Amino acid sequence: MRSDAVKKGIAQAPQRSLMRALGLTEEEMKKPLVGIVSSYNEIVPGHMNLDKITEAVKMGVAMAGGTPIVFPAIAVCDGIAMGHIGMKYSLVTRDLIADSTECMAMAHQFDALVCIPNCDKNVPGLLMAAARVNVPTVFVSGGPMLAGHVKGEKRSLSSMFEAVGSYAAGTMTEEDVYDFECNACPTCGSCSGMYTANSMNCLTEVLGMGLKGNGTIPAVYSERLRLAKRAGMQVMELLKQDIRPRDIMTKEAFLNALTVDMALGCSTNSMLHLPAIAHEAGVELNPEMANAISEKTPNLCHLAPAGYHYIEELNEAGGVYAVMNELNKLNLLHTECMTVTGKTVGENIKGCVNKNPEIIRPVENPYSKTGGIAVLKGNLAPDTAVVKRSAVVPEMQVHEGPARVFDCEEDAIEAIRGGKIVAGDVVVIRYEGPKGGPGMREMLNPTSAIAGMGLGSSVALITDGRFSGASRGASIGHVSPEAAEGGPIALVEEGDLIRINIPEHKLEVVVSDEELARRKAAWTPREPKVTTGYLKRYAKMVSSANKGAILEF
Repeated sequence: MRSDAVKKGIAQAPQRSLMRALGLTEEEMKKPLVGIVSSYNEIVPGHMNLDKITEAVKMGVAMAGGTPIVFPAIAVCDGIAMGHIGMKYSLVTRDLIADSTECMAMAHQFDALVCIPNCDKNVPGLLMAAARVNVPTVFVSGGPMLAGHVKGEKRSLSSMFEAVGSYAAGTMTEEDVYDFECNACPTCGSCSGMYTANSMNCLTEVLGMGLKGNGTIPAVYSERLRLAKRAGMQVMELLKQDIRPRDIMTKEAFLNALTVDMALGCSTNSMLHLPAIAHEAGVELNPEMANAISEKTPNLCHLAPAGYHYIEELNEAGGVYAVMNELNKLNLLHTECMTVTGKTVGENIKGCVNKNPEIIRPVENPYSKTGGIAVLKGNLAPDTAVVKRSAVVPEMQVHEGPARVFDCEEDAIEAIRGGKIVAGDVVVIRYEGPKGGPGMREMLNPTSAIAGMGLGSSVALITDGRFSGASRGASIGHVSPEAAEGGPIALVEEGDLIRINIPEHKLEVVVSDEELARRKAAWTPREPKVTTGYLKRYAKMVSSANKGAILEF
């Protein structure tokens, strides 16, 4: 056993004495040591139930003959961090989570791991760590929140942000907003639409790193506890068979993930996280591959914020496996890939039927013949820009309008709520990239303000920051190179005509090459707005959105 390095032989007597200090018995030390990476905390709604999930996982491990030992991973609630300096710290935690989990797993020589994440950066961070450590590992998330109900309609966190915009526009009263506040987020769990957390939990299932239902069984269902017990038992089976993350997270598995991403209409943040996870698994995943996959993959689901369905309904319709089975009718998946079930993708999804063709459209009747995400390029985004095209209304798929330029999120929000943005405008928010922010903040507040002002179908937003999975409309993010690196987005001037053509994957500013070169020559780099501590270190990191914000010192 790998853990023999810390528990077997006379030379390891000091280590065993410390394990005895933990209360471990001789019998427990003779069994495989399974690290349970618990992201439980009391500030993130998606994580407040993870203590119960952790106990269920421990029971499963023990029932199957292992010794479970819990250690923590941090997690930020992006919703609480939104709209202030806290959002600068969100994305960077992904790499902190990966680094600290790797440190704990390697320092204590665990034989296997069960990772218990639930929210935006926590899921990819632990997947990155699993790929690095490469011991048998199973993921079990905390599950999605149930949808809220306001005035007889299902609602979620994005509805809450848009209600604030509606109040600023004078179309909602303070009492209306309070009604949303009290009812939009009714339970523990990751926010109830196809936002980043649920996107990544569903894609964990597709990658083969989580059991059936990992992405969709609601947090408050007892079925989630049974899933956690099965995850604990299954990791022991993986240990016996010596099936490791890099046996599962192959190039073909990531291509499956991109394919299902398109069908589900996942968050654009998946285009940051999947390449970063793949990189740790030794697989190079170029985000531009997304367009080729999208062209042949139908979009089968319109989950909030793109539509009016929620994760709980996807679960009732058959879940991720039912979506995969639909796609397999078109031979779009690599069904030979191994998974944590010990079976292949093809074996897992066989017989998983679509129980509700309104929630999961059949491949013969998709929402669109192409996938939910598009990668754009052009003189405004020489490397990449990403848009969730399934959430863009038809009239904004092709758009031209004057640039309204802002050098930070706060200035843009003030202009939007102040009525200074009108139909047809293209709001450009720059110096919010990985290096320039620093931290690549999510732009949910500006997109929600636009929607709340009634401009969601007539105003576009472009940024070198990123968009929350809760964002909708013509929101184009991850523009690279970012402004802080002298990318063309830094050279856009007020009133420049911006052309967006999502079907043709183009993003352009109507300025001659000679004029852009003149502006580039006159451009002066600016220092990122940082405070102290980790953000100062982060500002010095080499990072770019089109490489998945893979960070290096």
